Order: sequence, then structure tokens, then C-alpha cells
Amino acid sequence: MGSPEKKTLSILTEEPKRARFSSSGMSFKGVFAAVSYMASAVLLVIFNKAALSSFSFPSANVITLLQMLSSCFILYVMKYFKIISFCTDKSKSEHDSLLTFVSPRRLVQTIPLAFTYLLYMLVTMESVRNINVPMYTTLRRTTILFTMIMEYFLSGQKHSASVISSVGIILLGAIIAGIRDLSFDAYGYGLVFTANICTATYLALIARTGKSTGLNTFGLMWCNGIICIPFLLFWTNIKGELKAMLSFPHLYSLNFQDLFTILLGWLIFVGLPFDWINVVGQSLGFAGSMLYAFLKYKGM
Repeated sequence: MGSPEKKTLSILTEEPKRARFSSSGMSFKGVFAAVSYMASAVLLVIFNKAALSSFSFPSANVITLLQMLSSCFILYVMKYFKIISFCTDKSKSEHDSLLTFVSPRRLVQTIPLAFTYLLYMLVTMESVRNINVPMYTTLRRTTILFTMIMEYFLSGQKHSASVISSVGIILLGAIIAGIRDLSFDAYGYGLVFTANICTATYLALIARTGKSTGLNTFGLMWCNGIICIPFLLFWTNIKGELKAMLSFPHLYSLNFQDLFTILLGWLIFVGLPFDWINVVGQSLGFAGSMLYAFLKYKGM
């Protein structure tokens, strides 16, 4: 048997290893979550663009409705099997409704956030229809600027010179890309910037609403869905969009139900007129976004 000093030394050397392992594990989870989110977001934008532009699907609102229904179904299943929780403090969910998983009081508190989310979704969907995907993603990166402005006026939050510089690179890229965008559409650009304002407002509200209701991200997403879905269902029915969807000529087409077979070809050959300066602008926007993410990760 070893001496007490050796045992103590062994414990002291093992602890940093465990800490490093734990840290690397958390880092891996963070990277996995970020990559998954990025892949989902890109595929969702391309899917929406293909459906609305390539197939001329008549109703962006119906797509929004179906996507909300899908997200709520997934959240419901995960909550039912206790994979996730809707509250930051699980003990606060004792008196929540068995049907909605949250109390009526919490639902009422999330109404402003829910309708901000609905506006953001509808404007975003319509903007995707009117602008090509690379320019859409380039312009959407400028959301960071609108969010920073919103944070400054609501909470007085200020950012470092490095972070401001990274946002400046994003804006410069958007300006350069926009100047030489061969498929320029003023209406589409206006919709994207409106979507950016809605996004910034939503992000500013989500932190406050989470604190006041005790709901986490999953809980807030769930409330957004169960508040917005009835309203959107009523609206699409009144406007005849649900009926138009059912009579859509490509609804039962194999290509429409399996859009991945045409996404790459559409993106490369149809959706994007090529121009080097436009590509440089988009690249600058991407580089600025990467720099911004790195600086925020470092806590700067």
C-alpha cells in the first residue's frame, strides 16, 4: 500500500484530468449543438426557398403553420417522456396544466413574445421568397447590429471595440454584396431588414420573458406555438390558403415531397447569378460572423 503522501498526490493529479475531461465534454456538446443548429437552419432556409420559388407554393403562412405544428409535436413528445423540462426550476411546474404543460398565467405573460415571434416568422418566410439564399443569409447576419442597438436602448449594454469591429466587417460584406447583387429586389431587401428588426425585438423580449415566467427556452418555444397556431390556423382558413394548399398541383408530386433531390441543383444553377464582388461581400460577411462568434465565446 502506498503512503498517504502518494495518495494525496494521486488525487491532486487526477482532479485536473477530470476537470479537463469534463471541460472537453461540455465543449464537444456545445460544438455539436452549434453544428446541429447551423445545419438545421441552412436546410430549413433552402427548403423554404425551394418550396416558395422553385415550386411556386402559394402560401408561406401554411408552411409557417406546419413548421410550428411540427416543433410543438416534438416538444410535446420530449416533455411527455421527461426528456426536457419547460421550467428553469422544475418545482415550479407542479400546478401547470396537464394539457398545455404550463399555467394559464404563464401563457398570458408570454403573449407579447408569441406575437413578436409570429411576426418574425411570417416576415422571414416572405423575405425568403423574394431573395436568393446566399444574399438572404448575408443580409440576415446584420441582425447582430439591430440586436446590439436594441440591447443598448433597453439595458444600456455596451460592447468591446473588437466586437463592434467584427460587426462592422459583417455590415461591409453586406453592403459590398448588395451593390453587386445581380438579382437585387428592393422589396425583398426591405423584408429582410424588417425581419432583422423583428428578430432583435424577439431576442430582447425572450430574456425578460424567461425571467418573469420562469420558463426556459423549450418552455418559451412551446408557448409561442400553442398561442400562435390557433391564430395562424384561423387566418389561413379565412384567407383560403388551406384550401389553396389542398389544390396545389404539386402537392402529391414525388419531387415536391422530396425536395433534397433538387436543392443542390437549384442553388448552384438557378438561384444565384454569379459575380466576384458579390462573392467577396458574402465572404466578408461570413468572416465577420465567425469573428463575432469567436469574440463572444471568449467573453469579449
